[in-house]
Amino acid sequence: MATLTVPDSLPSPIEDAESLRNAFKGWGTNEKAVITVLAHRNATQRKLIRLAYEELYEEDLIKRLESELSGDLEKAVYRWMFESAERDAILANVAVKNGTIDNRVIIEIASIRSPDELLEVKKAYHARFKRSLEEDVASHTTGDFRKLLLSLVGTYRYDGDEINGRLALSEAKILHDAIEEKNFSHEDIIRILTTRSKAQLNATFNCYKDEYDTAITKGLAGDSDEFVSALRVIIKSICSPHKYFEKVLRNAINKQGTDEDAITRVIVTRAEKDLNEIKEAYYKRNNVTLNRAIAKDTSGDYEAFLLALLGD
Repeated sequence: MATLTVPDSLPSPIEDAESLRNAFKGWGTNEKAVITVLAHRNATQRKLIRLAYEELYEEDLIKRLESELSGDLEKAVYRWMFESAERDAILANVAVKNGTIDNRVIIEIASIRSPDELLEVKKAYHARFKRSLEEDVASHTTGDFRKLLLSLVGTYRYDGDEINGRLALSEAKILHDAIEEKNFSHEDIIRILTTRSKAQLNATFNCYKDEYDTAITKGLAGDSDEFVSALRVIIKSICSPHKYFEKVLRNAINKQGTDEDAITRVIVTRAEKDLNEIKEAYYKRNNVTLNRAIAKDTSGDYEAFLLALLGD
């Protein structure tokens, strides 16, 4: 369930564009006015505002926002202004550029989005950057990591609920044997985790727990190897996306020095989808509301923008 709130009496896109133009006038930007408009409009409404602004003022609204805002607020608003697929394409591009790769972001996009959503992200990536996502992932990875991530972003998984119980049982054994032998990059681990449907994988993970009296992630716990960490992220994001995102937020807030990038990524990408469920998971795990934790760990207009997306 989304946390985004939209007013019952909604101004027209032209009126919103004019309000934003007025917020840019004078010696300083009126950030609160920007937040009042943009943090309470859904993706379709934001797109119409962009079109109205460009028609009225012959200027790209996103570029104007980049010049008017700064710091964490600018980054959050910039990402918020795009539709889901293009936003994910931008996040993926940031994750693979500068000669390094943030595999967590790539895994999130490939594992949590539906097959159709991932396909749209890849189309948006190609249109925006004139390269394929697979091409950039391949050029920034090597060895087993390349095999894992390329298979993850390149597969169009079955998205239905149908499962094969016998297959789940046999593949639970394959995973268990490879993990017991600490053969974490075994080709069957990569094949199973990156190609099976989410329903089939959850059935396999349940068989694993029933047969071996332990969760599959327990066998991967305690190993600081980056590849093993990536396997854990894949499994957790498929098993329970809400709990996975709760942990991302908890780590971002509790670490020494707040990870604003991670906080922004989760709140901006989930506010129109399931951020309410993530908030519930956060409260259950930490005994404090996510809104309160965000208010304590951030400040100023950036805090106000995040809290608006959280439904405050």
